Amino acid sequence: MNTPQTQEPAASTATGSRVAFDPGRAQRIGFIVMAVAFAAAPLVVYPIFMMKLMCFALFACAFNLLIGFGGLLSFGHAMFLGSAGYVSAHAAKVWGFNPEFAILAGTFTAVGLAVVTGLLAIRRQGIYFAMITLALAQMIFFFCLQAPFTGGEDGIQAVPRGRLFGLIDLSSNTAMYVLVLAIFLGGFLLIQRVVHSPFGQVLKAIRENEARATSLGYDADRYKLVAYVISGALAGLAGATKALVFQLASLTDVHWTMSGEVVLMTLLGGMGTIFGPVVGAAVIITMQNYLAQFGAWVTIIQGFIFVLCVLAFRRGIIGEIAHKLRTSL
Repeated sequence: MNTPQTQEPAASTATGSRVAFDPGRAQRIGFIVMAVAFAAAPLVVYPIFMMKLMCFALFACAFNLLIGFGGLLSFGHAMFLGSAGYVSAHAAKVWGFNPEFAILAGTFTAVGLAVVTGLLAIRRQGIYFAMITLALAQMIFFFCLQAPFTGGEDGIQAVPRGRLFGLIDLSSNTAMYVLVLAIFLGGFLLIQRVVHSPFGQVLKAIRENEARATSLGYDADRYKLVAYVISGALAGLAGATKALVFQLASLTDVHWTMSGEVVLMTLLGGMGTIFGPVVGAAVIITMQNYLAQFGAWVTIIQGFIFVLCVLAFRRGIIGEIAHKLRTSL
């Protein structure tokens, strides 16, 4: 039986009929706009700020893959960001790795950590999963605080950016910016591909009704573990890149408050949307940068803005925009 929606034409300018909303086309246009905006941003915005924004945007996108599409709330995602940053910085400064190998070393460290912690946490759900990830992240934090190679509270400073492939000098902010942009866009496209793949569809089915997905023959734990590892790997990629950008690896990136910040970024931008975490990260990082003059009041201002956004945008900024487009077209 045909529904009223199927009886309407997809598009008609002559009769004024409603136009069908095409999410795929909207995402392609959104990606092009985002890529052009980030590529042109250094012309008007300080490049270091934009590189920081892209690193945190990738971190938030990685976290969103887990919570937005897998339904798993992790309170310990900072352990991937911070541990990868430490390994990347140590590899570049002490071992003399080229930047590409230093970033890969940090990323693979995050992968290994995600496999180990995922096997421990993934069999629990809801608040129990969140608390286990938080406990594991705190263990990693205290390890980073006490381990001799991390520099304790001082962190690893004066990390050399080196030469990419032995040719491109990354001490130039322009060259570093191009590398960070390529990493961010590559990670973003990977997440988009995962979400729209058969794996992503099964993951969303598990999020909606795990018992039904299991009854259909899918191994829910295995799917969630793979999503957890992919999310941890991309979070580690963001942390390893960030360590080279700022030439610093510190306890800030592995602290539990960083896990809270990425939750805030994802919810503010729109959980379960492709572009939401990018917008959320942009809002939070911009506030931190331009409201720094208020000192400790920054967190209070952030909390106030977050409450307003939750009340006004229940689905997040991008979630509300997408909902309006679906209902108005």
